[in-house]
Amino acid sequence: MGTTDLLHQQLVAFEFENFRGEKVELSGECKDISEKRVGSVIVESGPWVGYERPGFTGEQFVLEKGEYPRWSTWTNSQCSFSLGSFRPLKVDSADHKLFLFENAGYTGRKMEIIDDDVPSLWAHGFQDHVASAKAVNGTWVGYMYPGYRGRQYVFEHGEYKHWNNWGATAPQIQSVRRVRDMQWHKRGLSNTHPN
Repeated sequence: MGTTDLLHQQLVAFEFENFRGEKVELSGECKDISEKRVGSVIVESGPWVGYERPGFTGEQFVLEKGEYPRWSTWTNSQCSFSLGSFRPLKVDSADHKLFLFENAGYTGRKMEIIDDDVPSLWAHGFQDHVASAKAVNGTWVGYMYPGYRGRQYVFEHGEYKHWNNWGATAPQIQSVRRVRDMQWHKRGLSNTHPN
């Protein structure tokens, strides 16, 4: 399957909770929506990432197809009550493969995840110290805590030599999942490798 068609991705941002107030319809990236407060969102098609601040900065929130009537539906953080910028996520493959590394520069213990969601790295014998990553296929979201909780970090196809490259302030990820864009995926597996 090819790259998600970014021309057909649609998001509607509303000024107030429960889809009230002025609305802005987006079909592409919006670097600064701060002139409008965003209190609720409907993703009509495609996965998106919303950012806490303009310029695609601050905390990240993956928004998949569906309704988000208030801030607590896109985050479990207590500090992000609105969104400042949006962009569509590129989903380049139906297959997913991600390597997580203990140290920056792709060194130390390595965990390979293939076509699977991992609610706890600890349960698979890996620690929470993730300092670099390679997204070989697919698009992923990493979470600071187990069970897909805490700050979110997007991993689109590419290499992330240091945790700052994915917007983190510390090398901590404890769960990861695939961003699927409503595609069918086979059940996957994960493997942990020593050095």
